[in-house]
Amino acid sequence: MSERYDCHYCKESLFGKKYVLRDENPYCVKCYESLYSNTCEECKKPIGCNSRDLSYKDRHWHDECFHCFKCPRSLVDKPFSTKDEQLLCTECYSNEYSSKCYECKKTIMPGSRKMEHKGNSWHETCFTCQRCQQPIGTKSFIPKENTNYCVPCYEKQFALQCVHCKKPITTGGVTYHDQPWHKNCFLCTGCKQQLSGQRFTSCDDFAYCLNCFCNLYAKKCAACTTPISGLGGSKYISFEERQWHNDCFNCKKCSMSLVGRGFLTERDDILCPDCVKDI
Repeated sequence: MSERYDCHYCKESLFGKKYVLRDENPYCVKCYESLYSNTCEECKKPIGCNSRDLSYKDRHWHDECFHCFKCPRSLVDKPFSTKDEQLLCTECYSNEYSSKCYECKKTIMPGSRKMEHKGNSWHETCFTCQRCQQPIGTKSFIPKENTNYCVPCYEKQFALQCVHCKKPITTGGVTYHDQPWHKNCFLCTGCKQQLSGQRFTSCDDFAYCLNCFCNLYAKKCAACTTPISGLGGSKYISFEERQWHNDCFNCKKCSMSLVGRGFLTERDDILCPDCVKDI
């Protein structure tokens, strides 16, 4: 006598019937579907043993129920996108949600490479230099009047050229005598230090920092022998081809300031009237 082979759940004989094994236990089709079948997201019916169970993020569909939310196109074995948990074919998703290319006005398909700048999007092949028409890609570019230029084309067409090095000035720069200079090229004629951002003066159209200008061209104080710049409103005394800083114009003997007062000279010295009487 043969051993009985019954459904693990309802105990009915499975002899001559279809059954499903689960955890090594046999179930009749009816019990298996009622106990373990997933419910289809679309039609809300169980997905039986004779149907393919398509799943995505813990949700399940019958083969024939797995289609685009917007159109009846089947998504079986095809790429798709999701929006608010709704399944969409790539065409419907693109028409509804994908950005449009600023240049050609066509949809930028999901998964395709796109370029973005100031809230606008382009196909990679549409994001080109206005001058040479070559794709800019990930290279540096300069926007101008709602168009974009690669750096070499912008420099050729718009950038000023430095008077000193003859190369384009793309950022910043200094204007001197109505001519453009790179900041790094605008140097003191004497010491070659950068003049941008500091006070300077000129002589014979050559720019000098204040120290170099004073050392080269300023008159020397007859008392301390250091240069008298006369720049920035500083005052000095001049007498018979000699000059003094205001603070240095003092009586040689008593050191009293002679600014605004009478004085006399004794050879190369200047003296107050009181000290002259003692001589």
